[in-house]
Amino acid sequence: MKWKEKRFHSLDYYYKNLFGCKVQKISLDGGMTCPNRDGTLGYGGCIFCSQAGSGDFSTHQCENVTKQIDTAIHNMSPKKVSDGKYIAYFQSYTNTYASFSYLKNLFTEAISHPDIVGISIGTRPDCLPNDVIDMLAGLNRIKPVWVELGLQTIHEETASFIRRGYTLDVYDDALKRLTGAGLHVVTHVIIGLPYESREQMLETVKYVGRSATEGIKLQLLHVIRGTDLEKYMGTFHILDEDEYIDIIISALELLPPEMVIHRLTGDGPADLLIAPLWSLKKRNVLNHINSALKNRDTWQGRAFNQK
Repeated sequence: MKWKEKRFHSLDYYYKNLFGCKVQKISLDGGMTCPNRDGTLGYGGCIFCSQAGSGDFSTHQCENVTKQIDTAIHNMSPKKVSDGKYIAYFQSYTNTYASFSYLKNLFTEAISHPDIVGISIGTRPDCLPNDVIDMLAGLNRIKPVWVELGLQTIHEETASFIRRGYTLDVYDDALKRLTGAGLHVVTHVIIGLPYESREQMLETVKYVGRSATEGIKLQLLHVIRGTDLEKYMGTFHILDEDEYIDIIISALELLPPEMVIHRLTGDGPADLLIAPLWSLKKRNVLNHINSALKNRDTWQGRAFNQK
């Protein structure tokens, strides 16, 4: 079986190699909030976070998670390929920020769905008690479980400005405990955070590349209408497309070839996105990245063998 060769370990290849079929993620709402919103750490969330808690494309909470999955699959049916399967992606807010019994029932219901081949859980490193990690490890023995950690940056000054609410050592500890339990970990990094230099952005990528995380999401900073970040427009540099692509290529050069690249850019809701507007043409951006990778003479990375 052969898949389209790229210069990195793509998520599409990873899924096809793991499951033997096309796999798509469906975004679900676990009905949770965030310690950065309910007053435990602060209010309003991280400075860039929308009212949907980064879940602008999720299926909003309804009667139960099974109904959410069925509704999402029905709505995606025009895109579904023969024998395709789905990852249940708990995306909105902090998806381990609830009682143990609630989380166990929620994730067990999702992983038991016949069309679901695994679950992916977006959360914060400071919301992962050991009993929850043990429970997720048990589910991981049934079907794969990915835990997605929102690191964004290793630089404490930036982390404070964006109101992340935890220090780097908290991420390090969570990553150690998750990987020690045999769970798959994906680390989120934002490229273009306010007042960070290109070198600082790449320092974060290098740090993640040297860690035990299995995958990485490289996310372009979006300025969304109604966020606190909007108030700082004009005080920091918004990357243009060429700058972003150059940073992404340099980032890929710093990462080990076996690391799974879960994202190279990101979606922003068209009706809420203020900047950068060029990111709305996501397919064009991805095509430009792939073209630049093929043509860049200074490429130092090793192509990931996908044949």
